[in-house]
Amino acid sequence: MGQAAIYCRVSTDDQSCERQERDLRAFAKRASHNIVAVFKETASGANNARPERKKVMALAQTRAIDAILVTELSRWGRSTQDLVQTLDDLHTWKVSVLAQTGLSFDLGTASGKLLRTIMAGLAEFERDLIRERVNSGIQAAKARGVVFGRKMGHRPSDKKAKRVLAMHRDGLSYRLIGRNLGLSKNTVMEIVNRASASAHYTGNAL
Repeated sequence: MGQAAIYCRVSTDDQSCERQERDLRAFAKRASHNIVAVFKETASGANNARPERKKVMALAQTRAIDAILVTELSRWGRSTQDLVQTLDDLHTWKVSVLAQTGLSFDLGTASGKLLRTIMAGLAEFERDLIRERVNSGIQAAKARGVVFGRKMGHRPSDKKAKRVLAMHRDGLSYRLIGRNLGLSKNTVMEIVNRASASAHYTGNAL
């Protein structure tokens, strides 16, 4: 008889974990698992803040359980990548994720290793899709004239940019300007270089 924790999750407050818990208790009984604890939580699938799931992981890390019971894998993993990562962590602690739907993620078995490889491939595919969408979005935004990167005035040191440039035109060294304005020599140099690159600025490069 193995030691198991039940993890139930619903997406909204108007839903209940009661059915999941009832089904998983029956599942545990059929599989001869001794239920150590039951964790319930309300969180959307993409929500990273899952305090109850973190408690399950902490319990697994202490090896107080042998398995985590869920109604389906979508109740446990936030994404394919998240699922693969948590499975790897659980494997190092010799803890399996058992879904009521029949999928068993025990990376100590040949079928578990095969499923992990498939899931890892899907996770990489997801990452590629996300990168492609991000890059496409950036290119489309640039085509509309959107400028990326921090502009002059957005850095705290830019508040002193006018005084830096005035002192630079007066012939003061970067070090002396920085000392007078409470800036580092490199910051002064960056302000002058940005001004030189973005406008028709002329000054003494000291």
